[in-house]
Amino acid sequence: MITKADKNKARLKRHLRVRKKIEGTTERPRLNVFRSSKHIYAQLIDDVKGVTIASASTMDKELNADIKNGGDVESARKVGELIAKRAKAQGYETVVFDRGGYLYHGRIQALADAAREAGLEF
Repeated sequence: MITKADKNKARLKRHLRVRKKIEGTTERPRLNVFRSSKHIYAQLIDDVKGVTIASASTMDKELNADIKNGGDVESARKVGELIAKRAKAQGYETVVFDRGGYLYHGRIQALADAAREAGLEF
């Protein structure tokens, strides 16, 4: 039987393997995604300086009124739009997408597609 801990361990291995290859720069930051069962979080990270440029999640006050359940595809879509809006406000048009070891499906795909539609380029 595969437990939740085993799945997360496998995800972390995938995440570390991918992180060896991609890096966010000052010109092109890394768009990192983390999801839990109840919420989804996105961050723009400059790995050279080691700072978070912008962040968005289903727990943001801007999205609280619109979101009933933070763990669904529609919520992920709204977080994608919000992180793209915040990135463009900071002057970033292109990013490197870091899916955090998650499969590119469901909530992760919805967040990425919404960010692309809102003007971010991966």
